[in-house]
Amino acid sequence: MCSFLRSLVMAAAAIVMPAWAQQMPSPADIPPEPTIAAPDSVPMGDPADFPEVKMDFPIAQGPFQPTWRSIDDHYPGDPAWLRAAKFGIWVHFGPQAAGESGDWYARRMYQPGSLAYKNHLRDFGPPSVSGYKDLLHTWNPKALDPAKLVEIYRDAGARFLIIQGVHHDNFDNWNSTYQPWNSVNVGPKRDLVGEWAHAARSAGMHYGVAFHHEYTWWWFQPAFGSDTSGPRMGVPYDANLTLADGKGTWWEGYDPRLLYGINLREYQGIDKVVWSPVNGIFSQHLAYAHWYADRWALRIMDVINKYDPDFIFTDGDSTQPFSGYATGTGYKCDAMQRVIADYYNRTLERRGKVDTISIVKFHPPNRGVGTTFEGQFPDGIKTDQVWFGENAVGDWFYAPHFTYSARALILYMLEVVSRDGNYAVNVSLRPDGSLDEGSRELLRQVGAWMRINGEGIYGSKAWVKLGEGTSAAGKKLKTLPSGQLGKAQAAFQFGPKDFRFTAGKDGSVYAFALAVPRPGSRVTIAAFGSKTKLLARPVRSVSMLGSSAKLTWNQQPQGLVIICPPRLPSTIAIAFKVQ
Repeated sequence: MCSFLRSLVMAAAAIVMPAWAQQMPSPADIPPEPTIAAPDSVPMGDPADFPEVKMDFPIAQGPFQPTWRSIDDHYPGDPAWLRAAKFGIWVHFGPQAAGESGDWYARRMYQPGSLAYKNHLRDFGPPSVSGYKDLLHTWNPKALDPAKLVEIYRDAGARFLIIQGVHHDNFDNWNSTYQPWNSVNVGPKRDLVGEWAHAARSAGMHYGVAFHHEYTWWWFQPAFGSDTSGPRMGVPYDANLTLADGKGTWWEGYDPRLLYGINLREYQGIDKVVWSPVNGIFSQHLAYAHWYADRWALRIMDVINKYDPDFIFTDGDSTQPFSGYATGTGYKCDAMQRVIADYYNRTLERRGKVDTISIVKFHPPNRGVGTTFEGQFPDGIKTDQVWFGENAVGDWFYAPHFTYSARALILYMLEVVSRDGNYAVNVSLRPDGSLDEGSRELLRQVGAWMRINGEGIYGSKAWVKLGEGTSAAGKKLKTLPSGQLGKAQAAFQFGPKDFRFTAGKDGSVYAFALAVPRPGSRVTIAAFGSKTKLLARPVRSVSMLGSSAKLTWNQQPQGLVIICPPRLPSTIAIAFKVQ
């Protein structure tokens, strides 16, 4: 980056720095690159033989040291606010929404034959002429109003937000000190994370910020290719441009390498990724790898420093970023541990206690590190660490023709909370930042259900048993299909024996009937029978949330038998409160 532009970025960052923010290091230049070898010619280094590098970027002082053991030993326990909140909205929004092609648009627009490539060609032109950087330049979510959207989300029953800080496209949605390709400099000219954070705080909601840029260096490799057929066959895509090529253009002074990364296609298999890359170390690029991991960490710490989020979230399908395996391929270092130690030490200094949490997808159990289950949930109850069940309505970025089903969303939530998880769902925003009508109606219906049944969700814990009912085979608990919320979940049918349980704050147990019983019908909940001895004491009272009717019930050895009232409060799962 030219020195003039860098000074402007640093000056803009200083304007919004809160009083408690700490001094951060200046951005370092990209190290010199080695000569590019032939594509697919260099084997990846073996991560098993590569010792974990101890990073040296500065972190806040305090009791937390950058080791998993120290994080586990010093963490005080699950945040009480998260237990109370339980349900949140995943604000998975950024410039890739402009493609209206679903997830991974910025990568797939460089892959001929994909839907994203075809849509980009139709809407923006060939990627060798109008690449992703040019989409960033024109993207303007002028209808985005975080304050109004937070109000809609809160009315839908959500009590926390996950805000997208940066996706795999490497574009920072905040006033970033370490990434000039950000929403303040390019495109919207707005600090989107700052707006969301202010809206959440003003509404009394907690929020976290998500970071996906661990992927970028292998994920963006198709942008270094070219069309393999047609009129522009062999014409390089725009990731091959240099800083000097920008002279006289709108992007003058912006280094394409800071957006797309560098050409790493020499490594065997790295350009053939479907979902997860080959395991290994970029052994010919260790100086670059160290710089990359360092910059990755400082960008997360930049957000912590400026916005003080209640949690941070890192994506991946390895046990941690930069493990050398799966999505953590390329390098092996302790950058994640250093970020978490810095985060908790800063929280302790600012708040006087550690009530924040770091979520690292697929990280093994650790008191101070949560995990996530994307599009799925554990087989049984999981209480050994904080965890989120997360998925999206339709897809992670907007595309037409999603299936909108409040029933599917609510049933998925029940699968998660009955296992002791927290549920976060993405309801994709259109490119301009607005909700379409299907999404608005879905959220309205979810809110109506939560106002009746939230008592059994907010602040709840898993009961001794997550639910009851059988599959068609009669061996496993019948569960909602995994994946994004769509036709499969909307059409799935439960039966009269299918329940999910939660334990309330006051000792009550809530039984959610996944198939709404007929008015006046007889319902039997086997787990509450006197012979199971699962309840702490004999049943004293039974009521239905949202109904004032006095229920007729009888606790028998084989189950709790309840006669439903003539009118039911919902056409989606109903809840019995048992005390």
